[in-house]
Amino acid sequence: MSELVALFSSHPSVFIGLSFVFAAIVGSFLNVIIHRVPVMLKREWQQECNHYLEEYHPQRFKALGEKELNKSIDSFPEKYNLLTPTSACPKCNSKIKPWHNIPVFGWVMLKGKCANCSDKISARYPIVEFITGAAVAYLAWVFGPTIEFAATSVLTFVLIALTGIDLDEMLLPDSLTLPLLWLGLILNVNGTFVSLESAIIGAIAGYLSLWSVYWAFKLLTGKEGMGYGDFKLMAVFGAWLGWQMLPLIILLSSLVGAIVGIGLIATRKLHSGNPIPFGPYIAIAGWVAMLWGKDIVNWYLVNWV
Repeated sequence: MSELVALFSSHPSVFIGLSFVFAAIVGSFLNVIIHRVPVMLKREWQQECNHYLEEYHPQRFKALGEKELNKSIDSFPEKYNLLTPTSACPKCNSKIKPWHNIPVFGWVMLKGKCANCSDKISARYPIVEFITGAAVAYLAWVFGPTIEFAATSVLTFVLIALTGIDLDEMLLPDSLTLPLLWLGLILNVNGTFVSLESAIIGAIAGYLSLWSVYWAFKLLTGKEGMGYGDFKLMAVFGAWLGWQMLPLIILLSSLVGAIVGIGLIATRKLHSGNPIPFGPYIAIAGWVAMLWGKDIVNWYLVNWV
């Protein structure tokens, strides 16, 4: 392993290139996660509700009918997870050939259409693959072959998956956010990014910062302004980067969210009062703070304080 690290250290361009290729392949799998995890969760919730009705309200369960209750989950195979069934065209159900799954180039090769039925393939697939590859290649350039590179790459992978899911479903699954929280605390046991004390306080403060805003907004308006997943994602960045970075992350995420929200309203793609997912803005702000947070804070202190 040390010889491999030495090789990559002496040939950084090779390391950056390989990082891009590897991350783009992971990005292809992230597309699967973004699509399938919400479906898996909905199937699980539906099955839990059905079991609850069957056990505690048998008459209502019988009246509704098992077929009607299972209608929302019967459209997918009985075994449905991140690996099964294999990827296929949602329209003609033809299996996707391995060479068509090559990140970015596969989509270009197919001209954005299914090879069998010519149904349109969303440009989001190559975009996710390219963004994942480019982001990790940049991390490779910044950190080199180090534990920091490996850790921030994992963080980046999960943040991209969370962003895609939240944009689609307004959902930040615990199965993705909570492991990140624990990983951040474990990494900082030895002070990989910040001291353990700062990480623990950051995790607590990150959660409570948005939790308090949520309850203040709800008490004043009677409405829910954000979801609990947002609290947990902020706790993730507190655990990774320490409590010191939380004000910057909150400021940046609010600024980006406001700009995007106003832009969507101005273009009539969003009506005033309709909810928008906040998780993507937290993810972007946290990633920016991870790389340039100290520089941004120092610039502010020098020029404005």
